[in-house]
Amino acid sequence: MLLVGLNRALRAAGWYARTGRPEPDLLALLDLVALGTVCDVVPLIGLNRALVAQGLKVMGRRGNPGLAALADVARLGERPDAFHLGFMLGPRVNAGGRVGEADLGARLLTTDDPAEATALAARLDAYNDERRAIEAAVLDCAIEQAETDGPGAGAMVFVAGEGWHPGVIGIVASRLKERYNLPALVLGFAPGADQAKGSGRSVPGVDLGAAVIAARQAGLLINGGGHPMAAGLTVRLDRLGDLRAFLADRLGGALAAVRYRATLGLDGAIRPGAASADLVRELERCAPFGSGNPQPRFAVPSARVVHAAVVGDAHVRCVLAGADGGRLKGIAFRSLDGPLGPALLETNGRPIHVAGKLRPDTWGGRDDVQLIIDDAAPAGSA
Repeated sequence: MLLVGLNRALRAAGWYARTGRPEPDLLALLDLVALGTVCDVVPLIGLNRALVAQGLKVMGRRGNPGLAALADVARLGERPDAFHLGFMLGPRVNAGGRVGEADLGARLLTTDDPAEATALAARLDAYNDERRAIEAAVLDCAIEQAETDGPGAGAMVFVAGEGWHPGVIGIVASRLKERYNLPALVLGFAPGADQAKGSGRSVPGVDLGAAVIAARQAGLLINGGGHPMAAGLTVRLDRLGDLRAFLADRLGGALAAVRYRATLGLDGAIRPGAASADLVRELERCAPFGSGNPQPRFAVPSARVVHAAVVGDAHVRCVLAGADGGRLKGIAFRSLDGPLGPALLETNGRPIHVAGKLRPDTWGGRDDVQLIIDDAAPAGSA
């Protein structure tokens, strides 16, 4: 919007006419606007929603060589939507800054040379693979430590490790928060260092940023701050114990005050046979989905898993069958190491309730639908 205002002012002042320079085509840049808006988790309401909706159309025309090359290395063979920006393209752009060369993303998005774009996209894709391997290793260590120590007084997950890469501690904190449904703080420090850098993620209703700021004001931190759902900090290693006790007390009080309980919002229930491609197309009229405009989540009650297998990087793919005889493909991403994946693999024919989001399945030219599974529970359970 700053560029729109600046462009309007220059036009009104006759600057383009005097200099002979052409006006920039700001509409053609909306693909970058869409990418930044989604990856910064900006609420997709009002003007933001309109900008992302139009930006996705621009991106689909593949006019930006860098984004086109990035879509190719990510094997994005369908019309891009907000999901692809947030989970496929964005992580690859960011990978350079996390574990590689921080300027690669900017160079990729600004180049006009298709050959350079292809080379940069390949390097970012390789860095993204490296980032995922580092993340997995740190996450394994963090889970082992959390299971050994136990969350602090039931109020949080607090883990620290030597050599944990600073580029992945925020992602690991998010994974721990999702796994334990508690605020999570992950700290890493270099061998021989006397201080650690940490990143935290919180749950709704518990202001982690305020707790970290309070810890800084209490003299426990070198630096720190954040907002209700995320925070960062730097702390001396000899103050880790004091910091953990301080945050456990403060976050425990916040959890008790809001009576926090992990919940999963549902927008409706559906039988497997009713989950059609036509229904998905109707739902997509409400897109783009994201922060402020979440994708509808459906319950599939009393379904039976007629097939389940591990695929890819700890994902579980399955086929759900309903009493109506209909079937629905489903996939639970990164679920093998938590309770969800094994639950889907070991139903032994017993019916389960499944919750997730419907997405189109166009792989290989299909016009089908699949359920992105968020959670499951035995049928008949509360």
